[in-house]
Amino acid sequence: MNSKFFDLKKEKQDRMINAALKVFALQGYRHASTDDIVREAAISKGLLFHYFGSKLGVYQFIYDYSVRYMNLELRSTVDPAERELFALMKQIELAKMHALRGYPYMQQFLNRAMSEDVSEALLAVEEKKGILEQTYETLGARIDQSSLPAGVDGEKLWKMLDLTIKGLMTERFQNASFQPEMLYEEICSYIDMVRQLVYRDKSALTDKAEEA
Repeated sequence: MNSKFFDLKKEKQDRMINAALKVFALQGYRHASTDDIVREAAISKGLLFHYFGSKLGVYQFIYDYSVRYMNLELRSTVDPAERELFALMKQIELAKMHALRGYPYMQQFLNRAMSEDVSEALLAVEEKKGILEQTYETLGARIDQSSLPAGVDGEKLWKMLDLTIKGLMTERFQNASFQPEMLYEEICSYIDMVRQLVYRDKSALTDKAEEA
């Protein structure tokens, strides 16, 4: 990538980044085209190739940019001392919401990249791919398992909520009703519902133990 890309006005940078994020998120690497990207960004193809060289160059740049940006949001938003699973998950989703305010398709792009099957795209981001995964693994490792009821697997609960959240995001994009703040509120409502069910069962088990 031409380092002079960052000499462009921020509005133009973001317009190009958002166009690429949207096209790759919705179409995947195989079917995405630079024609769609330049049309979405309202720029010339010559300008795109001047800064990125190729479709692969665009993909590699926005993946790296997305990983760095999301990591920054996670580090600045998530409380390092938080260990309660549901509170931790809410803070992670808040960090994502902050990112999506400026880059609406960033999380969808990152999700799509996880299932990418084109070898050149996989190789282009291989070095960076583990960075964000490691961040989430580190956050997940903080969970205080002892605060959960006996028999509740924190890792499985985390995965279940994560899959639900990804499904909600995909659904909102498909029906063109995506708004970061509204999505965050909806995600929190699901997290709260599951939390109530988990701890209600814990209370019921405690009551039975006391009665016995």
